Amino acid sequence: MKVQKFNVADATLERSPGQDGEVYAGNVVDQRHGAPITIGFGRYGPGATLEEKIAVDDVMIILAGRLSVSSDGAVVTAGPGEVIHMPKGASVTIRAHEEGAATAYVTYPHWQEAL
Repeated sequence: MKVQKFNVADATLERSPGQDGEVYAGNVVDQRHGAPITIGFGRYGPGATLEEKIAVDDVMIILAGRLSVSSDGAVVTAGPGEVIHMPKGASVTIRAHEEGAATAYVTYPHWQEAL
């Protein structure tokens, strides 16, 4: 695999599997490229909520907007330049604030294979 650079325009954002709300994800590197991790971009519409049990270790970098992640009675809120780690097995609720949010993510192993 060669050194590469990506931006959000390189990702084909699709509705997050099993979600009805405005939650979108698009991988730019994954198992199809021979990488051991998945890297991609996400977008959350204003007030969008995602409830999920995390199937892989997931790191989310907030690029724009704000997100709150609730798990085990605690709430973590992050904005641009901040990182949230959601460990495998955690039950989380991710909520975008009124401005929505843009994210980048890295998962190990590949989230699509773990569904």
